[in-house]
Amino acid sequence: MHVAWLGKKSPFCGNVTYGREVTNALQDRGHRVSFLHFADEGDVPDDEVSLPFLYKSQIYTLPNPKANKVLADALRSLQPDIVHASLALSPLDFTLPDLCAELGLPLVATFHPAFDRRRRNFASRTQHLLYQIHAPSLANYDRVIVFSEIQRELLISLGLTPERVVVIPNGVDVTKFSPGASAIKQELDADILFVYQGRISPEKNTEAMLKAWKQSQLGDRVKLALVGDGPQAATLQSFYPAEYGVVWMGFVADEQRRIEILRGADAFILPSLVEGLSLSLLEAMACGAAAIATDVGADGEALDGGAGIRLSPHKVATSLTTLLPMLCEHPEFVQMLQRKARWRTIERYTLDRNIDRIEMLYAELLGTDVPRGLRTGGTQGVAVGS
Repeated sequence: MHVAWLGKKSPFCGNVTYGREVTNALQDRGHRVSFLHFADEGDVPDDEVSLPFLYKSQIYTLPNPKANKVLADALRSLQPDIVHASLALSPLDFTLPDLCAELGLPLVATFHPAFDRRRRNFASRTQHLLYQIHAPSLANYDRVIVFSEIQRELLISLGLTPERVVVIPNGVDVTKFSPGASAIKQELDADILFVYQGRISPEKNTEAMLKAWKQSQLGDRVKLALVGDGPQAATLQSFYPAEYGVVWMGFVADEQRRIEILRGADAFILPSLVEGLSLSLLEAMACGAAAIATDVGADGEALDGGAGIRLSPHKVATSLTTLLPMLCEHPEFVQMLQRKARWRTIERYTLDRNIDRIEMLYAELLGTDVPRGLRTGGTQGVAVGS
């Protein structure tokens, strides 16, 4: 099968990770993947297609007016069996259904934007508006992949037909993201390590987490490592320096280095006001870190069955001020959460299972047989502690 994948390769964000992991896995299973993304001409390998742009960020992309023609010419030349758009939130999202209909190509979207079904704050109300704006266009895609039933119900309430919206949760490679040796605690001179990984920005609510950390006064041997960058990083770093046990690690590009950090974490904290289904959270859980996250998007669903501690986004600072000292004082409780987090990813969020379901979706749209040897479930031979 030949898949034309329209996605992102920069700047780094969850969409970039999603596209890389899924397309690599599809290629590993013998499919041909042509990757089309917004990039400067000449900056991509020969087997990729660059789409011209005026501006791009982690949140949205503004194409060059020529991008539509470049995309149309590329699809005519490539002649793929199916087009899969991991939506980069650009005007092309709205024109792609008409183009694929003209070319007779089945079209699948993965819709990533964060959300909170309760619209409890400005960030969640803004994201709900984004869903309202995109819903009429998404109704013209053959299938729309979302990460949870909550997200599916939201799009159906905005007019999409139920059969058009498919729930396929994010997945992680649980053999790569797994518990293992790490020297990060020794490096940071810590006995207990909490980790946050993601953008340092208002919607991620990192300031509330840092306020709780400062108030908790956990001592010199307990550290909080922040992995990531963003518009609030410089300001917050000046208010929460190393003397408070905060380690600002910045953006870490090397995947093995990120895995080492997650393997060394006692607990992972995600205090977001809005989320989709955080890959960083799933990666941390797969590495055996106890999970603490707000009940927004599909993150709360990932922590079902006692797989982690759910926080209200309104009460992050007060909840963490109570919770952080308790976790430091009760390592046996943390160890139980670590085991449950690892098991939850194996039970529901493996990359193998994700790719199985994407392959089945492609086969359904193309009217072909499900690929031979499809590994339903994808968890055979994976140990909870491996």
